[in-house]
Amino acid sequence: MKKLLLVLATMMMILVGCGTTETKEPADQPKQEETKKEQVTVQITKDNGKEKVTEKKVDIAKDATIMEVMQDNFKIETQYDGAFISSIEGVAGSEQEKTSWFFSVNGEEAMKGAKDITLKPGDVVEFDLHKYE
Repeated sequence: MKKLLLVLATMMMILVGCGTTETKEPADQPKQEETKKEQVTVQITKDNGKEKVTEKKVDIAKDATIMEVMQDNFKIETQYDGAFISSIEGVAGSEQEKTSWFFSVNGEEAMKGAKDITLKPGDVVEFDLHKYE
């Protein structure tokens, strides 16, 4: 009986000793995802780019939409249940002057709403307040 207990105790010690092999990163090295931030550039202009309002490089989350980036980084107002940006940084379009905010991504005019366009790292988004016809 003593031999059986001795064998069982030895087996348990072997199992416990082999069960936890955890590797840790050194404390002074940041994790890879902490060092690499994904960014886009957002430019706010007026009169077809003639007047610069502001420009920011902003961090983005994976699958972030233009609307999310604008809400997180600029003071905006929206219309039509949040589907249309009507004011950016206190600058609003005007029905009387027939001006509105238009936007492009990487130089191409957007054909979808800001809620429907997902950004990729390095994208350049330009919002421009100008006349419409």
